[in-house]
Amino acid sequence: MRRMSMVSSLVFGVFASPALAQPSVEVMHFWTSGGEAAALGAVRDKVVSQGVAWVDAPIAGGGGDQAKTALQARIASGNPPAAMLMLGQNIIDWAHEGLLGNVDALAMSEGWDAVLPQAVKDFTKIDGHYVSVPTNVHRTDMIWASKAAFDKIGAPYPTTWDEMNALAPRFLAAGIIPLAHGGQSWQEAYMFEAVAMGIGGADFYRKALVDLDDASLRSDTMVAVFDEMAKLRGMVDSNAPGRDWNLATAMVIKGDAAMQIMGDWAKGEFTNAGKTPGTDYACIPVPKANGQPGFVYLVNSLSLFAQTNPEAVKAQEVLASAIMDKDVQIAFNKAKGAIPARNDVDMSGLDACAQATAKDLAQADAAGTAVPTFAGTHAANAAIVGAATDAITEFFNSDETAQEGAATLADAILAAK
Repeated sequence: MRRMSMVSSLVFGVFASPALAQPSVEVMHFWTSGGEAAALGAVRDKVVSQGVAWVDAPIAGGGGDQAKTALQARIASGNPPAAMLMLGQNIIDWAHEGLLGNVDALAMSEGWDAVLPQAVKDFTKIDGHYVSVPTNVHRTDMIWASKAAFDKIGAPYPTTWDEMNALAPRFLAAGIIPLAHGGQSWQEAYMFEAVAMGIGGADFYRKALVDLDDASLRSDTMVAVFDEMAKLRGMVDSNAPGRDWNLATAMVIKGDAAMQIMGDWAKGEFTNAGKTPGTDYACIPVPKANGQPGFVYLVNSLSLFAQTNPEAVKAQEVLASAIMDKDVQIAFNKAKGAIPARNDVDMSGLDACAQATAKDLAQADAAGTAVPTFAGTHAANAAIVGAATDAITEFFNSDETAQEGAATLADAILAAK
C-alpha cells in the first residue's frame, strides 16, 4: 500500500507538470568538499555542453545521512530529484520500491556491460536494469600520511599495527597529532571496517560484516579489532567531535596531524590543495594481518528517479552518458581521488595512488579478497549498518573495553536483523 501511494504521489505531484522550455536535470548529492565539488564539475560541464541545464542540489554532511533525510522528504511530497547520489543497498531498496527509472537502452547502445566490473554492476544494475550510473570506485581501507610529519620524527611509514601504535607517542612528543579524525559516527564506522580488514583479513571481514555470522562477530578476532580501535581513539585530539572529514584531512595536509584513516576520497582534498603523492603525502593501505591481500571497495553512482516527461527522460540520458564518458571518468576521478568505474580507460593520466589502487583492486578481485564496504551500506542494509554504527561510535567515544565493544556490536546487529 505504501508503494502505491508513493508512486501515485509522484505521478500526480510532479510528473503531470508541463515540460520546461529547456531540458534540465536536478542532481541531489552530498559532495560538498573542495575535491568533491571539483569532481562533480566535470560531469556538470559535460551535461551543460549537451544543452541540458544543471540544477545543483547539495546537502551538507559527508556520510550522506542528511541527504537521505532530505530525499525522503522530497519523495513524501512527490518531488524527487532527477538523480541522487546514494550508496549500496539503499539503491536496491529504492529500486524495489518501484521508484527508480532506468537507462537500459542507453547502456546497451554504449556497451556498459562489457566495460563495468561485476562489483560495480552489483550496485548499479538491479534486477537486470541500470537504475544507477557509476562515477567511480573508492577504496576505504586507507591511511593518508603527512610526509613532513614523518620526516620530523625520522620514521618510516607503518607496515604493521604495532609499528603504527608505536608512532603515537613520538608524534605527540614532537607536537603533532598522531591521528586526524572527525568525530562523526559515519567516520568511525569507516575506520572500524578498515581496522576489521587490517586485523582480520578478507575472510574474517566477509564472515563478520557481509554474512553477519554471530560467532565471528563475537570472536577473539573481533575483540582484537576493538582493541586496536581503543588504541586509535587514544591518538585523536580533543577537538575531534563533530569535525567534518575534510577538515581532518586538512590537518594532515598542513602537517598538524600525521595520519588519517579514511577512504580515498581524501585524496581529492590533497589534489585540490596542490599536493603530490610521494612528495607531500603517502597513500598506503592499512596494515594487513600476516601481509594478506585485501581491499574494501565502495561504488559511487547517481541513481535515477522514474520520469514520465519525455524531456526529463532525455535529460537523464544525457546525464548518464556524460558520467560514463571516458574523459569525464578520468577528470572526475582526478579530482575525487578514486578510480574510474569503467575498466577500459587509460590510467596513465592518473597519479601513482590511483594507479596503485586500480592494480590492487584487480589483484584482490582475482584473488577473491575484494569485499564491499560495510559502513557504506554495500555489505548490509541501512538498518543493520545504522545499529552497528551506533555501537561502534559509542565504543569509540567511551572507555568501553574491547570485549564490551565486540559484544555490543554483535547484540546490535542481531537485534537489527
